[in-house]
Amino acid sequence: MDGLDLTDAERGHLRRCVELAGQALAAGDEPFGSVLVDADGSRLVEERNQVLSTADPTRHPEFALARWAAEHLSEEDRTQATVYTSGEHCPMCAAAHGWVGLGRIVYVHSAQQHAGWLADLGLPTGPVRPIPAGDVAPGVPVDGPVPELAEQMHRLHLQFHQQPPAQGASAPGPGASPG
Repeated sequence: MDGLDLTDAERGHLRRCVELAGQALAAGDEPFGSVLVDADGSRLVEERNQVLSTADPTRHPEFALARWAAEHLSEEDRTQATVYTSGEHCPMCAAAHGWVGLGRIVYVHSAQQHAGWLADLGLPTGPVRPIPAGDVAPGVPVDGPVPELAEQMHRLHLQFHQQPPAQGASAPGPGASPG
């Protein structure tokens, strides 16, 4: 795992994130998915990207999990929770994560990897610079990438950028925003 010592349960959470990313892709959205897990390892809530299907550029799964946590968890429970996610948080999501006081982030592919995939396709990275989540929220422990799953995510992103938009979804803009 490239230096990461993840449990089978953690790998399972990350595989679920990849599944959610696939569901987002099937719905015409960029392939991103995330799950929020409590201190005992139980999944509390999961989300997928809904930016294009809702025409709301803030509908990143990590942002939705931060909102949910703020409404449903105590401050102590938030600090002990982990967000598992298919892609490293964008700056907006990392800021929400930090402001809400969530604990650890574990991601499959990094913002830098995603930017490289877009560059390989001749696409810009989007309206916000890809900054590592730990640089935006320096008090948050951040782990990733996970190479054994990153290639699956790469394929989903290639499929997204090489397919016509799903019916009812608007076409992605250049370098549609991650998360």
